[in-house]
Amino acid sequence: MLDFSLEQQHTGIIAGVDEVGRGPLAGCVVAAAVILDPTLPIATQVRDSKKLSHARRVAIAAELHATAIVSIAEASIFEIDTLNILQASLLAMQRAVTGLAIRPDVALIDGNKAPILPCKAVTVVKGDDKSCSIAAASIVAKVYRDALMQALHEMHPHYGWADNAGYPTAQHRAALKQYGITKHHRRSFAPVKALLQQA
Repeated sequence: MLDFSLEQQHTGIIAGVDEVGRGPLAGCVVAAAVILDPTLPIATQVRDSKKLSHARRVAIAAELHATAIVSIAEASIFEIDTLNILQASLLAMQRAVTGLAIRPDVALIDGNKAPILPCKAVTVVKGDDKSCSIAAASIVAKVYRDALMQALHEMHPHYGWADNAGYPTAQHRAALKQYGITKHHRRSFAPVKALLQQA
């Protein structure tokens, strides 16, 4: 079970920050920032989002929205293609932190790169497996982005985005070749760029 030992190494208000969607060929990148009270019952249920079923993630995300301080932000496909995916991810994280209703004193950032923030930033490699706050952010971000991709799937069902969330699965790659590129695809990513060059 995750605990708040990392959070306890710092003083003041702590926010966990994580992003989801760096690897997909389609869709925006999403970041979430969460300030989670360790005394809340939901805190004992938080795990790395990848270790939870879809139903559990949705239920926990709903409880986090109801009881924690949550901010979600995106970086667009245009920003991904213009800046590169790393910089777009950092931008989404920055937006998520600055969008919090309460300004944190410390932001625990999943990964080894931190955005420019109006508070202290501490990077934590594999943070969603070490910090309850980061894990909470990972759940919120994934549930939000999965819902976005479900909505896009309904408009473009050939690509299987409801199941693959835009990641380059065999189905997604085959559909790209058969049906072409949508406005939701990242043109700077190699498989999409290669198709554009063939056109």
